[in-house]
Amino acid sequence: MSPDTIEKEVKRRKTFAIIAHPDAGKTTLTEKLLLYGGAIQLAGAVKAKKEGKSATSDWMAMEKERGISITSAALQFEYKGHILNLLDTPGHEDFSEDTYRTLMAADTAVMVLDAGKGVEPQTIKLFRVCRDRGIPIITFINKMDRPTKDLYALLDEIEKVLGIKAVPDVWPLGTGFDFKGVYDLRDAQLYLFDRTPGGKQKAGFRMAGPNDPSLDKQFDEEIVKAFREQIDLVENGIGQVDKNSFLLGNETPVYFGSAVNNFGIELFLNKFLELAPGPDHIPLRDGNYLDPVNAPFSAFVFKVQANMNKAHRDRIAFLRICSGVFERGLNVNHNRLDKPVKLSSSFAFFGQDRNTVDLAYPGDIIGLVNPGTYKIGDVLSTGNTPPLRPLPSFAPELFATISCKDTLQLKSFKKGLDQLAEEGILHLFTSRTIGGGVPIIGAMGKLQFEVFQRRLKDEYGADTSINILPYGISRWVKKEDRPKIPSNANLVEDLFGNMALLFDTEWDMNYFHKNNEGIELLDNPPLEN
Repeated sequence: MSPDTIEKEVKRRKTFAIIAHPDAGKTTLTEKLLLYGGAIQLAGAVKAKKEGKSATSDWMAMEKERGISITSAALQFEYKGHILNLLDTPGHEDFSEDTYRTLMAADTAVMVLDAGKGVEPQTIKLFRVCRDRGIPIITFINKMDRPTKDLYALLDEIEKVLGIKAVPDVWPLGTGFDFKGVYDLRDAQLYLFDRTPGGKQKAGFRMAGPNDPSLDKQFDEEIVKAFREQIDLVENGIGQVDKNSFLLGNETPVYFGSAVNNFGIELFLNKFLELAPGPDHIPLRDGNYLDPVNAPFSAFVFKVQANMNKAHRDRIAFLRICSGVFERGLNVNHNRLDKPVKLSSSFAFFGQDRNTVDLAYPGDIIGLVNPGTYKIGDVLSTGNTPPLRPLPSFAPELFATISCKDTLQLKSFKKGLDQLAEEGILHLFTSRTIGGGVPIIGAMGKLQFEVFQRRLKDEYGADTSINILPYGISRWVKKEDRPKIPSNANLVEDLFGNMALLFDTEWDMNYFHKNNEGIELLDNPPLEN
């Protein structure tokens, strides 16, 4: 395929993830972007259990029951000639490691803030990952139809807490119950919105200029007066969005709206297409970037998911294409196995649904049926393996032993342990000294344990018991340091043969380090293994 054709397809693609603190409205915004993108005809709000609907991206039973996202879903749809690859990441902080890895597959992040709460703790963590990865960030301030903080205070909070300049690209007319529309600061147009029943269909709108006399007749005099004064302050005091500064990560364009009521969604989506970069800045370890058009085919696995569809009962490896063209049946080099593999069973996803993919381009997310060949972090390529930056891995903070209640379920139990651990939703360890040989699971939060048990039951028919261990800190050790480890240390081994030490408290860890200065304690697994 000619470079011109590849370049044309690359320019059409926008690959992005949505990040937010729990309950900021991330999954609702995802659903509404799909509604306006034409991918669905009726939005199923996450909590609309009365109608038996759930968000398109939340396919797992627990997600539908609780109205939360605890897995990362890939959704591809076309809008105005662009191919959008949307990565809906877990909002719950217990699953932050999955979110961090998924962000490595995104080219842009949409940061959703609750207008009444501002910048929250999980948002700060996710923002820092984006900053480290060099992902430009667009901000959507949600829930403008509810009581909000002072809007200038919100902008100031973004700048002080996150260290990035916040530049409004639109400005709201009213807040809370009086939220009536948004004004496009660049195009000098005011969009007035009509409510729709339950926010299930697209909201209609009327356009008017900010000085249109009809505004004084339609809305409260004080609201209109404050709006006009605010517009003047923003235009003269802050200025307009600078696209280059945004792409460099120095500023974040800010939008206002209400996802549940569809206010401001269509305008936001159109502005996103103008600003968001294409898939042309995959960072390499040496600080350079991969050329998506002229480099040979390359891609990396950022997620493995088992049992997405009970009709298939298979595992899927999610692949982010970085350069070149994917063709079904392509023979590639597998960096970890150091052998050729054939990419034959390939799919594009829309939540739980899948369609066979014959061609895909940089920026696209595809799924490969995984018989155990692919693990998170694997790089596949037709040329030399590009030096992509490694995916993040974090030391667990909670530990427990897990055992099967029924000996007749042991085979299913072991299969479930191995397959679910491959997904990276938690860490699986073994130890000769802890738990009497029973598998040990490590997680960032208790919800991971609950989900793990639930999925073992639902997907593998294995009833389990969990016994919480006293450890709160873990650190990996290098291969050359293993002989130096004292025999009484709490030593465990992970799925990949890496060794880690468990400590009850930070004091215990520091005491160990003081008495064993020759052993380096690592936050992440050593790369040489």
